[in-house]
Amino acid sequence: MTTLTAPARNAEPRPRFFDLCAAEWIKVRSLRSTSWVLTLSVLGVIAINVNAVHSDFPYIDGPHPRMPGWPPYHYDALFHGLGMIPADLFMITTGSIGAITLFGEYASGMIRTTFAAVPDRRSVVAAKVTVVTALMLVAGTIASTGSFFLTNAMLASRHVGLSISDPGCLGAVAAYALIAPVSALVGIGLGAAIRHATATIVALVGTLLLVPLLFQGDRFRWVKEIGNALPKSALERLTYNPDSNSVLGKYPPSITESWIVFGGWSLVAVIVAIAVVNRRDV
Repeated sequence: MTTLTAPARNAEPRPRFFDLCAAEWIKVRSLRSTSWVLTLSVLGVIAINVNAVHSDFPYIDGPHPRMPGWPPYHYDALFHGLGMIPADLFMITTGSIGAITLFGEYASGMIRTTFAAVPDRRSVVAAKVTVVTALMLVAGTIASTGSFFLTNAMLASRHVGLSISDPGCLGAVAAYALIAPVSALVGIGLGAAIRHATATIVALVGTLLLVPLLFQGDRFRWVKEIGNALPKSALERLTYNPDSNSVLGKYPPSITESWIVFGGWSLVAVIVAIAVVNRRDV
């Protein structure tokens, strides 16, 4: 005797990770303000660095204009061509964009629709992290290489320009580019933990810019060592000329330690974002 069974329902196919990345890219691209802010930030970084180097020409061309008795100005093209002021602005911009991609969905309520369509929250966060990292890496690369090559093309006429093959230059350009995705991932981690626009941005500014100010100076080594574990200090070490220890202070981090700081902050931020989103209610 044969038993008739009801036909099995067609199970909905599980979305591929590529599909999730495509969906996250559509979300990012649909916010015109994000693309405009990121584009202006990249152009702003390049413009500020170019203007800073151009303003230094009087110091390069001869004796110090304000101190006639001083010798000609010793110019560090790597230090001035990849400046910290535009880097600080870029860190805040990219970090804010990273945070907005997460807490923005909570604020608008879109996160409920996202999790209804894709219950696997870890995959959603992983796709968001992948898209934001790739986007910020492109933006950081444009800002970094544009600043380096334009400023050193200007300095070539003064015979103080550098080549990308000179010691420390390739690493400096890479670090200047990577600070964008690192900051964005920190923003995602804070956005996941706080889920409030104003509080997240305040926490981001404090983490990336204000906290490092508390751990400067060479009086206590343990204080400086804490400061060396922050992204801003790692960026300063990687973008400064290897011989510029006088600028970096008495206890500068090593190149290897600085790269570990970049990787460590990025990894911790991603883990926090995935863990918090996966455990907390919408």
